[in-house]
Amino acid sequence: MTATALTFSDDQAQAWDTIAELLRGSGVDLDDSLLTPPRSDQMAVMAVIGKAGSGKTLLLAELTKALKEAGVDIVSGDWEGKRRKDRRTLAILAPTNKAASVLRNRGVPATTIHRILYTPVYDPEYEKVAEWLAGQGEKPSIEGLTEVALDRAWESYQTHTSIPAALAAAGLRGSDFITGWKRREDPLDIGLVDESSMLDKRQFEDLQEIFPTLLLFGDPAQLPPVQSEGGMVFDQLPENRRLELHRVHRQEADSPILDLAHALADPQLDFHGFEQMVQEAARTDDRVVWAERVESDLMARSPVLVWRNATRIRLIHAFRAAYGAPVDELLPGEPLICDGIELPLKHRKKRLDLEARGLIKGAQVVYLGPGRKPGFSRLHVMGAEDPQVSAASIVKIESQEEDEEPFIPFAARMGAVFLHGAAVTIHKAQGSQWDTVQVFAPDIYAASRMGRVEAGQPLWKRLAYVAITRAETQLRWVVRNRLARPTDALRVDDLRVPATALELTAEELEA
Repeated sequence: MTATALTFSDDQAQAWDTIAELLRGSGVDLDDSLLTPPRSDQMAVMAVIGKAGSGKTLLLAELTKALKEAGVDIVSGDWEGKRRKDRRTLAILAPTNKAASVLRNRGVPATTIHRILYTPVYDPEYEKVAEWLAGQGEKPSIEGLTEVALDRAWESYQTHTSIPAALAAAGLRGSDFITGWKRREDPLDIGLVDESSMLDKRQFEDLQEIFPTLLLFGDPAQLPPVQSEGGMVFDQLPENRRLELHRVHRQEADSPILDLAHALADPQLDFHGFEQMVQEAARTDDRVVWAERVESDLMARSPVLVWRNATRIRLIHAFRAAYGAPVDELLPGEPLICDGIELPLKHRKKRLDLEARGLIKGAQVVYLGPGRKPGFSRLHVMGAEDPQVSAASIVKIESQEEDEEPFIPFAARMGAVFLHGAAVTIHKAQGSQWDTVQVFAPDIYAASRMGRVEAGQPLWKRLAYVAITRAETQLRWVVRNRLARPTDALRVDDLRVPATALELTAEELEA
């Protein structure tokens, strides 16, 4: 055990020791910070599971720190540099940009699974700059880059340790130094995967091809992936490969939100009893609010969480009406959800470009305004490290009438597809967190009336658990089908402006 483990609970300390033994088999000794060749070529997969507040993220963060101190290189997916025979690597992964950003906000250098599966191809000239910044080469002389520009790149790298951000600080666009993307050919060593309850079978198999040692961190009380067969990937592991953490410590100053989440495990608790607990918590702690209406001001940055698709569409139309949004265009500041990429197979490279910029299915986006060409949008991808992009877009606003086609205010011939994001289903909210979360309680009640059971747990309890644990600071339990008028216009000035905006031009998409 290291000094780090002195802050661990008993089950965390036991999990640490089990993981440390697993890592020794892969040639990484955490106790002595020693790296040796792997003892075998066998795959090693282990899961750390536990409900919200059980300390999974703390354990993941401490493992990351210990592996880095042992000399393991952390791979971000932006640039990897020269490969060495003795190099040992680590990647901290999450299924979505938002989930990765939650870890980054806690000091863990996480990236998305997609950015590890597909790696950027750098222009050879700018590769020299990247090698110099990473300490693998001499300071280069590049035509078009002044000494002042190189100094700006150096200063940026010392602050952010990001090659793309440093090159952007030198005045380069992504299309200047990244010439394309390719499927990863060389394996890495160790992968730590957060929010692994969201993994489907295909993603799990992809990760096993890349990482001989794979540690999954997940919450068994969450909802399984929509297209799964009902379970989570770590359910298939042998019992001795599943380490379970129990709630034996709490957030600072206690958390009424976590108290409510864990109360759902009581098999005797029904929906009405749970709502009484919410009311009681709201009377004694302002971190829980018994809300009579949905706050439209909050919906632009943190969507209302619902179960039924009809509820989602109804709230979206109410949101747009409250802000006076025209039926034939979007207002800057409106939230969107990426629903996939519509490109033919011959445009595989363009698809990779879009996905690499964070426009993967489920990504949360804020519309900034129209692009320079018809059908293009300027977008802010929530949680992405370089969040502002311009891309060909197909925006669909679904009709409240079931037999009507979605209304499309504008569309490129092909590109990223978006639905409105003022309200999202609880399933799609998994992996995300917001400071304040609004949960539409009538939908949870409707689920309770149906009496459905999933994996031995009433569906309404799983929905409620996932929804309320998305809240970092405040939970608003909305009990009536009402929408409060906005107090101000939609805005975009609160969004972080990056060093550069990566852009896909119409010529690139149509080439």
